[in-house]
Amino acid sequence: MEVQQVKQRFGIIGNSSLLNRALEVAIQVAPTDISVLVTGESGTGKEIIPQVIHQLSSRKHGEYIAVNCGAIPEGTIDSELFGHEKGSFTGASGSRKGYFEVADGGTIFLDEVAELPMQTQVRLLRVLETGEFIRVGSSKVIKTNVRVVAATNENMQSAITNSKFREDLFYRLSTVPIPLPALRNRQDDIHLLFRKFSSDFADKYRMPGIKLTEASVQLLNSYSWPGNIRQLKNMVEQISVIQTKREIDVVLLQEYLPPEKDNSPARIGETKDSINERELMYKFLFDMKKDLTDLKKLVVEILSKDESKSLSSDQTNLVNRFYDDVNEPKPTPTRFLPPSKSDESVFVHPKQSENNDSYEVHEEVEESLSLEDTERELIKKALTKHKGKRKYAASELGISERTLYRKIKEYNLND
Repeated sequence: MEVQQVKQRFGIIGNSSLLNRALEVAIQVAPTDISVLVTGESGTGKEIIPQVIHQLSSRKHGEYIAVNCGAIPEGTIDSELFGHEKGSFTGASGSRKGYFEVADGGTIFLDEVAELPMQTQVRLLRVLETGEFIRVGSSKVIKTNVRVVAATNENMQSAITNSKFREDLFYRLSTVPIPLPALRNRQDDIHLLFRKFSSDFADKYRMPGIKLTEASVQLLNSYSWPGNIRQLKNMVEQISVIQTKREIDVVLLQEYLPPEKDNSPARIGETKDSINERELMYKFLFDMKKDLTDLKKLVVEILSKDESKSLSSDQTNLVNRFYDDVNEPKPTPTRFLPPSKSDESVFVHPKQSENNDSYEVHEEVEESLSLEDTERELIKKALTKHKGKRKYAASELGISERTLYRKIKEYNLND
């Protein structure tokens, strides 16, 4: 069966190459009895892969049992999986078959397999290797023919290192590993999924479906989606039910998107450490600029102590270099007056006149060193440079589009 046929049959939405590869592997291993381990973040839809494998295998007419290993208490999970005999523990009023006995000839899906207690892991390893198990409170060996597909969102190598999971069981379960991509790595599929969920909820609640503006689509694609497909689906359902507007703009969409973590807006290949380094560099540059301005004022004050003296050529070059550093226009200073009580540097220029040796005063106002003003100007320049295209402006500034939208609104730069 082709990947496209599988998508249609199981209602799988998306054209991501990573998703297609996962489905290709599932189709290839389905006819065999090989154990499969599906990995991926929570909410990526790992439960669909075992269903595909079961339905495309020769076991499709047998039992399919999905077990959430993290939802069963440690004291009863052995009984649930392998069964128990009457009187084997308090409350065992009769014998009971476990899932491995009921699913004989079928498939068992062990979701959150990393949550299994160590004792249960030993029992599971024996089933995988020999097809045998013993009920709780019994000594009779029971045979079973079950296909095991497991899934986890845990880092299994870390779990093994921390002695939370048996290494031999891991290799036995992951004969064929199938990783599922996170939603943020399937950007072309995000809007497709949004439209599918919107249509589904419109039918369910008998109301018009919601739509996104172009800017909202960009925001949707740039968000990190820590909860993956499950988070997207829940958000679409909330908006469909709560909002009366059917066209969702950026401002409205942001109300339903939780703030991203510090490392979420990082560009590809950029780590949290590199972000901190960039912030430190900006702070250093601002501090250096302030130090240069303070030093310039100090030089002016020293040179202006004696009003009767004109500046030497070395002194003039020195002052000009300060002006070069802070990107201000160069005057041609010949004499300085003492600084006024306000924080302004005062230069006196000779006024060209044959009979009047007067002076023309030019005030140089120290430019703002406010981080907020600097940030506003940088955003304006980036938007102007990229002709209002916020995606490229955000990339130029090294921030996420969502952060840029918020800053534009905060500084009232929409016009």
